[in-house]
Amino acid sequence: MDILGAIGNTSLIQLRKVVPPGSAAVFVKLESENPTGSMKDRMAQAVISRAEQDGRLKPGGTVVEYTGGSTGSSLAFVCAVKGYPLRIVSSDAFAEEKIRTMRAFGAEVELIPSPDGITPDLIPSMMRRAAEIAAETGAFATDQFNNTDMVQGYRRLGEELLDQLPGQLPDAPPVSAFCSYVGTAGCFLGASRALAAVLPGLHRAVVEPAESAVLSGRPPGTHHIEGGGIGQRPPQLGLADYDEVIAIPEARAFQTARQAARDEGIFSGPSTGANLAAALGIARRLGPGHRVVTVQVDSGLKYLSGPLYS
Repeated sequence: MDILGAIGNTSLIQLRKVVPPGSAAVFVKLESENPTGSMKDRMAQAVISRAEQDGRLKPGGTVVEYTGGSTGSSLAFVCAVKGYPLRIVSSDAFAEEKIRTMRAFGAEVELIPSPDGITPDLIPSMMRRAAEIAAETGAFATDQFNNTDMVQGYRRLGEELLDQLPGQLPDAPPVSAFCSYVGTAGCFLGASRALAAVLPGLHRAVVEPAESAVLSGRPPGTHHIEGGGIGQRPPQLGLADYDEVIAIPEARAFQTARQAARDEGIFSGPSTGANLAAALGIARRLGPGHRVVTVQVDSGLKYLSGPLYS
């Protein structure tokens, strides 16, 4: 087995200290255990492997992607192992650790300046530039927002949850709710579909930043919760794919991430903070006898130079 075989099969833990009395049990999938410390390793492996299999990506071919960071780090990791040159379009709005990780794996990174943070036009600008590079060079564009292989890459996460939960609390009822912060919505769609296929009563909640709550029907805005809040509906996310939208203010996402590190030992970024804040809210509503599941998106090591832990 090479290092790509280390992707997936991450641990599932139950929160013990931050869940208020009288709430449902809350479980968190520790995706920081993947090789680059992010759940995005799953989608990177899936989109590259499927493109190899059907001939869209030829041996030695160049790969191009637009990304806020973790997708780029994971693609750089997979491309390094498989021997594909990678060109990334990103921005200085995202964590410096992520940009350095992409370059450490050998990716060529082009940055679009955005000093105010994640603005409504940033992701579209990155997408346009990546499309230009692909057209100019003939590179294979992984195009994460529109790539259905990305969603399939996360089905295994949902399947792992189904295997892990019964073993933890064999006398408890099935999972009642799953929530996830959405950017591409790949993790939410892949995992929730695998869960709902077995648990048709599953409550599915998408999480977004309150400062750019487009799915909630509000206008796009600038925010600092990396990994989502792209200013428009993710192309693959339909209205029938979820039951609720939860908008989390970035201040609460940051505070919850810091609290989880101090009280639970879960060291993560602000998108995980948003996930945890949403999961705790659902748990309070559902009460005892239910289980809520969410995801630790990535490791807090990627955010040490920014405001989250300063």
